[in-house]
Amino acid sequence: MELRSGVSKTKKLAISGIVMALYVVIMIVTQGFAFGPIQVRIATTLYALAYIYPFLVLPLGLSNVLSNMLGGLGPFDIIGGGLVGIIASLLVYSIRRYRINTFAIILPIIFVPGLVVPIWLTGLTHVPYKALAISLCLGQVIPAVLGAALVKTLKGKIGE
Repeated sequence: MELRSGVSKTKKLAISGIVMALYVVIMIVTQGFAFGPIQVRIATTLYALAYIYPFLVLPLGLSNVLSNMLGGLGPFDIIGGGLVGIIASLLVYSIRRYRINTFAIILPIIFVPGLVVPIWLTGLTHVPYKALAISLCLGQVIPAVLGAALVKTLKGKIGE
């Protein structure tokens, strides 16, 4: 996923490091409501940045891995969260690639974590899948809308 605008490897590494650090810091600051029955993960707003910088797909997944180490639910949640971050960010990038309306980035930010994470959380927490899916999807609405607003604000102003 090379950007055609010629962003240097050094700049990609710097941006990736900043975004990963920001993701983890946001998770630390918001962990009181980012983990638990209703999860509002403000950090997942950053998935939207893959629209502008496609090279962030992997760093955003790794950020999720690092932050899920805070949650204490073990390897399924840590690795699964990383995969969810990669898939959601990749879908956000795909929206740009296929020239779909920018506001469509709301959908993967809500539904990838909201529908995939409950697959293993059901086994770990013994809460029914449907209840977890509804809860997690609702919790992702705020980050998804913030992500779309972030991209609308930054689009055309930075590194595209």
